[in-house]
Amino acid sequence: MSTQPPQTPGGVEPGVPMPKEAKPRLLQDGRDMFWSMAPLVVGCILLAGMLGMCSFQPSGPSRGTIPTYDVEGALGSDAETLGFPIRMPVLPQGWRANSGRRDGLDGARTDPVTGQPTRALISNVGYVTPDTRFMSLTQSNADEDALVRSIAAGAYPTGTVNVGGRQWVVYEGTSEDGPGEPVWTTRIGSTQLAITGGGSTEDFQTLANATQTQPPLPAD
Repeated sequence: MSTQPPQTPGGVEPGVPMPKEAKPRLLQDGRDMFWSMAPLVVGCILLAGMLGMCSFQPSGPSRGTIPTYDVEGALGSDAETLGFPIRMPVLPQGWRANSGRRDGLDGARTDPVTGQPTRALISNVGYVTPDTRFMSLTQSNADEDALVRSIAAGAYPTGTVNVGGRQWVVYEGTSEDGPGEPVWTTRIGSTQLAITGGGSTEDFQTLANATQTQPPLPAD
C-alpha cells in the first residue's frame, strides 16, 4: 500500500511557496500609479528631447511667423482676368498681406442687360495690421447684399460712415460667441468693395481709404 505525501489545505505540497496574490485594484495607492507611469513619462521626455521638440521659454509661447503673400502679383492677375476694376491698397508701414483667393458666387450679380441673376467673381486679400489683427478686403462685381451675405450671413445694415468723402455702409451681425465682425462696403463704378475683420474702427478707415484712393490696376 503506497503512501502519499501529506498536503496542506488547498492541495499545495509542503515546502512549495505559496504564489503571491496580486494587490487588488482598490488597494493600489498613488505610489503604485507613480512608479507604473514614471518609465513612460521619462521615455516620452527623452524621445521629445532627441527630436528637438522640447524647449523652455520663460516668457511663454512665442508668436508664429506671419506668412507672406504676393499681393501685387495676385491683384495684378485679378485685374487682367476678372473683368472689373481692381485696386491695389497703399497701406502704412506695418500692414502685411498674408493671404488671398479668387472665387465665384452663383446668382450674386444682376446682369445689366437681361436683369437676371448671374455668377459674380471675387478677389480677396487678407492683411495683418501692425498690432496683429486680421483684416480682409474683398473686391467683386457682385451686388451689395449678395456680397455681404457671402461674408457674414445674417448681417444687417446699421448706418454709414464717411471715409475721405465717400460713404461706406456698415453692416453688423452676430456669431455663436456674440457680436460678429462688422462689414463695411461701398461701390466704386462696377466694383463692390467690402472690408471685414477684427481690427479697430481706425483699421477699417485705414484700409478703406488706402483702397478707394487708388486708380484701378491695368486690365491688360
